[in-house]
Amino acid sequence: MKRGEIYRVARPPGNDPKRFRYFVVVSRPALIDSRFSTVICAPIYTVHDGLSTQVVVGITEGLKHDSSIHCDALMSIPKALLTHYVGMLSAEKVEALRRALLIALDLDDEL
Repeated sequence: MKRGEIYRVARPPGNDPKRFRYFVVVSRPALIDSRFSTVICAPIYTVHDGLSTQVVVGITEGLKHDSSIHCDALMSIPKALLTHYVGMLSAEKVEALRRALLIALDLDDEL
């Protein structure tokens, strides 16, 4: 499992009405490789509002439609639910994800 990988999760946690939802892993490698049972993920929705905290993704990344990663809706997902691998973001999309996370979390890029 790596940052930027997309997984389809059946019966996503929370009150999500969907039978399944796509998520992209955003946790740092140290957490992903740790003994902790969860990783931080951003949900992927078919709605794109044009916000700077959203990253456009689609068929190139293994999805069925144009969609967007919503970095304002991060969730902790059990690693055990991330079993249905869909695809990997390109290096350019991982960089766009990094920038969107900086904005969503109001972090200084100079850290």
